[in-house]
Amino acid sequence: MSTDPLQPLDDPDHPVLTMSQAAELLGVQAAFLRSLDSSGVLHPHRSPGGHRRYSRHQLERAARVRGLLDDGHQLSSAQVILGLQDELADARADAAQARGERDATGGGPDIAS
Repeated sequence: MSTDPLQPLDDPDHPVLTMSQAAELLGVQAAFLRSLDSSGVLHPHRSPGGHRRYSRHQLERAARVRGLLDDGHQLSSAQVILGLQDELADARADAAQARGERDATGGGPDIAS
């Protein structure tokens, strides 16, 4: 049985990008990514040598923060907005799953009188 050595690249949580690569992809300075780390917005993986490594999910989060900052939000409000957006997305996913389970068991929509 052979394993694909590139399979981790398909994992959006696998930290593969260096700070300079991440900054280049996002079109930001490395200092921006360091500030997100120090403020707790991002928690990049650290290599054995202490270097930051970023995953695709972390880059998506950094891009969302960048967009909010560009829209004039402070970093603290951007963090709150991200948290609320993530909670809403989770709630929507939970509701969709519950509807799917209900429909799979033959239950119909609830009808209020």
